[in-house]
Amino acid sequence: MKKIALKIVKFLAFFAIGAFIFWLIYKDQDIEHIKLVLKNDVNYFWIFISLFIGLLSHFSRTVRWGLMIEPISHKPRFINTFLAVMVGYLMNMVFPRMGELSRCGVLSRYEKVSFTKLLGTVVAERAVDMVSLLVLLVIVIFSQFGHMLRFLGENPEIETKLLALVKSPILIVGLASLFILVYISRKTLQHSLFYKKVFTIIMNLKEGFISIRSVNKKGWFIFHSVAIWLLYYLMLYSVFFAFGFTSHLGPIAGLTTFVFASFGMVAPVQGGIGAWHFMAIEALALYGIAKSNGVIFAFVAHGSMTGMIIVIGIISVLVLPFINRRKLVSPKPVTAEEIN
Repeated sequence: MKKIALKIVKFLAFFAIGAFIFWLIYKDQDIEHIKLVLKNDVNYFWIFISLFIGLLSHFSRTVRWGLMIEPISHKPRFINTFLAVMVGYLMNMVFPRMGELSRCGVLSRYEKVSFTKLLGTVVAERAVDMVSLLVLLVIVIFSQFGHMLRFLGENPEIETKLLALVKSPILIVGLASLFILVYISRKTLQHSLFYKKVFTIIMNLKEGFISIRSVNKKGWFIFHSVAIWLLYYLMLYSVFFAFGFTSHLGPIAGLTTFVFASFGMVAPVQGGIGAWHFMAIEALALYGIAKSNGVIFAFVAHGSMTGMIIVIGIISVLVLPFINRRKLVSPKPVTAEEIN
């Protein structure tokens, strides 16, 4: 009972954080203007293209996960693997990080694969995804460094605030105190629950990377690892062409927005709500997109993506028992001993 109550509290806390950020972003916006833009100024053809590309990315993730599962068990059915992935995405909308456990649970039930082994493949997946995102971040920083400097030059108030933060005596003293405290308490920290959790995460990531060695079709694994992130990027960049105020922006602007927004999705809130919007709006601001337009872009891009996941996720939950009905109710084969 206590565990259930704790999960409910966590759910409400994470949701409250996301909803609060979302409210801060949209509380001063002209709702009637947003409705007018959504009705008259959005080319929804590009939204559908975006959703189609997003669906392809989910197919690619399904294939890659299947490649990782095959060496530890048997090749799972594509339909079960895909539906499990979509159920996972749906559950992440309910509780951050629950999706990984949910999709492992679904596939374990319908494909009779060890839940623990499946969880290991997901850990490996997440490790590859995190490295991919960091690589994209490095590309954005190096390719757009000059642009960011120009943005700070054109917005001196932001530069002033950043410098004030870096030079703040409170920050300097606080960091120095924290460093000294950690050094003094290092032996105690090694036995703390926090340290053990961090150590476990690091070891899981290590084991995840090692498990990739057992993938039989490494070429296809690399292909789909690249394809997933390329399709994610194209999914967002397609939305640029749905609006007049972003259609002129180039692929690098799309990449910058995609990387910033992806870090918003990493935030521990349901579906990245609020955090994703904030990061996307700030990224667009680097390219001169007014906040009043950025909030509309973020609302449509995130809303369409979220809507697709919710719809397909619910369909997946409903369909899974039916397509596996024969497996679940099929009688146990009669052995020769039983006949005799």
